[in-house]
Amino acid sequence: MSPEIGLLTIFILSIFVGFEVVSKVSTVLHTPLMSGANAIHGIVLIGGIIVTAQSESVGVTILGVIAILLGAINLVGGFVVTDRMLEMFKPRAKTPAKEDSR
Repeated sequence: MSPEIGLLTIFILSIFVGFEVVSKVSTVLHTPLMSGANAIHGIVLIGGIIVTAQSESVGVTILGVIAILLGAINLVGGFVVTDRMLEMFKPRAKTPAKEDSR
């Protein structure tokens, strides 16, 4: 078996395993896991910046910039979603009842 087919097989299996693992996470654990995932995305983004900064090929630089852009969008979006989820757990402010003016 060629190395490319082996890597493709691992990639496809990881998609199925990842889907099963994420779909089984309870709602209570989802927000802390999202925060941890955001931290990992930040590390990946820093790694992409370092690799792109040291590239010597124009093609690698272009792919690196695209990867940094997509990684930054993913990171910011993750924090926005986590913030919105945390807002759901905050108690709502009570609005004053309107007086009936008859």
